[in-house]
Amino acid sequence: MPELVNPTRTHGLVDILDRVLDKGLVIAGDIKINLANVELLTIQVRLLVCSIDKAEQIGLNWWRNDPRLSMSAINSGPTSPELDARLTRIEEQLTRLAQSAGSASGSVSKSSRK
Repeated sequence: MPELVNPTRTHGLVDILDRVLDKGLVIAGDIKINLANVELLTIQVRLLVCSIDKAEQIGLNWWRNDPRLSMSAINSGPTSPELDARLTRIEEQLTRLAQSAGSASGSVSKSSRK
C-alpha cells in the first residue's frame, strides 16, 4: 500500500496550487457557432483563478458589495425605518393616483351621459 501513496506528487500539487493562487491564472476563450457564414451564437469565457489578496491587488472586489456573499453589504443597505418610510411614501402616491384616476373617470362618465 505505501507504494500507492506518492508524497512528492501531493507536495507538487500543493506548490502548483499555491503558485496559481499567489500569481493568478487567466483562461480566456471564445466559442462561435456559424451556419452558412451567419453567426448564430457567440460565447465568451473569461476565468480568473487567484487568491482574494491577489484579486484585491488588481482591483477586483465585487464580492464586498454582493449581499449574497457579504454580511457588510447587507448591513450597509437601507435600514428598516428607511424602508418603512419609503414604502409609506409609495403607498400614499399610489392612493393619490388612484383617487385622481377615479375622479377623472367619474367626470368623463358624467359628461358622456349628458
